[in-house]
Amino acid sequence: MRILVMFDLPTATPEDKREYTHFRKSLIKMGFDMLQYSVYVRVTRNNDDAQKYIKLIKLSLPPVGSVRVLQVTEKQYTSMMIMLGAKTPTENLLKTQDIVEL
Repeated sequence: MRILVMFDLPTATPEDKREYTHFRKSLIKMGFDMLQYSVYVRVTRNNDDAQKYIKLIKLSLPPVGSVRVLQVTEKQYTSMMIMLGAKTPTENLLKTQDIVEL
């Protein structure tokens, strides 16, 4: 199972930039990897594990902006089409057969 976090946060003021940086660093500390700018992804063991991370994301939310979370199965994630560009280095590290569904 994977969690995708997509966000659009303001960066107009120094305070906005601090909030943006804090949120982004919080995601990285939780084990999320950048898929694209403002799109981060993390592998979870199961739905309960995913819910734990979703709660942590809620605790890290900035006061303004837009943050969306999408939970997908490994099968749905691997069926994603890359139309331009290539897989990120972290995507190449983990193969589908390395994922254990509980």
